[in-house]
Amino acid sequence: MGSHVVDLRMLQNNFSTGEMRSIWNDENRLQKILDAESALALAQSELNIIPKEAGKVIHNAAKMENFDIDNLADEAVKLKHSLMATINQLQELSGDYGEYVHFGVTTQDITDTGTILQLKEAHQILTRDIKEVAHLLIGLAEKYKDTPMPARTHGMQGLPTTFGFKLAVVLSEFERHLARLTETEKRVFTGVLAGGVGTYAALGSIGPVVEKEALDKLGLHTADICWHSSRDRVSEYGSVLGLVSGSLGKLGNEFYNLMRTEINEVEEPFQAGNVGSTTMPHKRNPAMFEGIASLTKPILHSVALLHESLVMEHERDAMSWRSEWVALPEICLYLSAQLKSTIAVLKGLVVKPENMMRNLNLQGGLLLSERIMFALSEDIGKQTAHHLIYELSMQAYEQNIPFKTLLINDKNVRKVLSEEQIHHLLDPSGYTGLAGEKVMEVIASIKNGGYLDE
Repeated sequence: MGSHVVDLRMLQNNFSTGEMRSIWNDENRLQKILDAESALALAQSELNIIPKEAGKVIHNAAKMENFDIDNLADEAVKLKHSLMATINQLQELSGDYGEYVHFGVTTQDITDTGTILQLKEAHQILTRDIKEVAHLLIGLAEKYKDTPMPARTHGMQGLPTTFGFKLAVVLSEFERHLARLTETEKRVFTGVLAGGVGTYAALGSIGPVVEKEALDKLGLHTADICWHSSRDRVSEYGSVLGLVSGSLGKLGNEFYNLMRTEINEVEEPFQAGNVGSTTMPHKRNPAMFEGIASLTKPILHSVALLHESLVMEHERDAMSWRSEWVALPEICLYLSAQLKSTIAVLKGLVVKPENMMRNLNLQGGLLLSERIMFALSEDIGKQTAHHLIYELSMQAYEQNIPFKTLLINDKNVRKVLSEEQIHHLLDPSGYTGLAGEKVMEVIASIKNGGYLDE
């Protein structure tokens, strides 16, 4: 029985994916904790801190299938401790060698190390999907690099741009996201097995050796000093995921607006049988675009919650620490759904160049006022040209007269430009600047950066 959106069967796939849920579920969380206990015991047995056979026995016992999660949960409630029931069960399963379970470490060592193992698994899925988004953006940006459309500033048409240029701006963000994620790996995927207050007091001088040996077995880095109270690693990773989500949310929101009936420049994939409204049969709503955009807010709130745990009491406390147990899985789960939806959208995106051109011509040439101004400025000066074109633009707005007509009939304009030149200058396809070239530069940069799989 579920109560959270990621557990409710009728909603969970809007907020997560089954693949990501399998990483943050009870079973995998328990197994990662057991993996940490197992690696610790094996390292200690190899270093002759505990009997040789103890490491093997504890390792063999530390399998999720040997545990009943419901029983562990009930026992944890009685003990008022998140890990003790698991340790007790592992001890019992290990027989005479159970005394060597959890030897010389503390709860946060095992829990943090287990969480980092989960996060490392999540990282593989997230980076895979981020790379796929980047690949899809590359294809679309290149395809539409010269497709003109209105660029809008403050919600209003400004100048022509290209659809490929719009997508390349987001693609550039994804290059930086991949760079950030790659850079964080050596810091974030770091375990800790340093004992009660992080000083290795229980194991003494061999403590750091045990820690490194155990973490090597788990494929994790070893910190220079205990990080129980230093939560910057987790916050850093969450922050990067928040940035990724921000880019996805911006893209979803942009497509949402471009799909508006009055704009109608793109449309999300549609299949026969999709329903937009229970009461208005004609509706084809931007449901996927809305879903993508909607997930950024809860992700950013969870990122903020992660940052709350940066302030710790003394050497460690559970008040701040437990916030991560809520926020980190939610960020990964929501982002997994956001990425999956974005991939589906980009694969099936309907682009409407004819409507883009229609909207470029919607204002009768006003969108090219800058181009006309600079053409005039060569003869009469930029500021003078600005004043002249401003007056004609306002007249076109207020009197509903085509801008082109006003230009042709204005004697000051005609002293410099012929009717043929005016017609040419008002062609939006010829005023997209270096859009196409910049698209290809961004594509070359991300391809040559080494962040994408071939």
